[in-house]
Amino acid sequence: MDKERLAFLQAKALEIRKMTIEEIGTLGTGHIGGAMSIADLLALLYFHKMRVDPQEPRKPTRDQLVVSKGHSGPGVYAALALKGFFPKEWLKTLNQGGTKLPSHCDRNLTPGIDMTTGSLGQGFSASLGIAWGLRMDQIPATVYVIIGDGESNEGQIWEAALFAGFHGLSNLIAFTDYNKQQLDGYVKDILDLEDLEAKWNAFGWFTQRVDGHNIEALDAAIDKAGSQKKKPSMIIMDTIKGKGCSFAEGIANNHSMAFNLEKAKEAIAALEASGQT
Repeated sequence: MDKERLAFLQAKALEIRKMTIEEIGTLGTGHIGGAMSIADLLALLYFHKMRVDPQEPRKPTRDQLVVSKGHSGPGVYAALALKGFFPKEWLKTLNQGGTKLPSHCDRNLTPGIDMTTGSLGQGFSASLGIAWGLRMDQIPATVYVIIGDGESNEGQIWEAALFAGFHGLSNLIAFTDYNKQQLDGYVKDILDLEDLEAKWNAFGWFTQRVDGHNIEALDAAIDKAGSQKKKPSMIIMDTIKGKGCSFAEGIANNHSMAFNLEKAKEAIAALEASGQT
């Protein structure tokens, strides 16, 4: 990836983070932690990797993204608005009456959302079904899916993993947002996942592990995943929950937080001043 493209994507990740903070601050409460930790990946997918058209969001040959950890919807909405799927003004209606942007992703309400998610584990299974259907129809599209580390406590994740590995769904590229935290504590204290790489390898997946905030590393991992045609791919992303939000980054209990627009604007100013993406 050349420096110009990298700078472009880093700028998009910054905008996604700023828009997400303001979006949740306008409502007054929301899932800030897991939305911020996937901002770099969202920028890379929507502005570099995925073949999508905001003017035709249901195009049959499009690449698709299933965010199985559907509570990260505010971050996804920021990326979709930035890409042009709907007006940015919609972000001010997050999870309010009559909104098209509910707390969790809903394909029946939001342009650009490919699968309704939020019941953890279920979105991952749905992504396998989408990939299976595309393969049956001989459509050369890629299905991307993001799961959480806390979500990986769900047995449905591992049932789906076994199915995809057995059937060699190489048109499926998955990401684990491994920010080491979940709803009510640290993953290692609730149900330790390590050795996570060995687990996915054992289920027949092509597995890589990268810094989830390094866009170049993510880009290279996706290219490597796409170049092999025998297995589904899992990219384990080491991330920081709340990344880029001054009052949420890396702290406990940042899964969902209450904060007002004034505090949001302070965090956005701090983010801009820090030079982070």
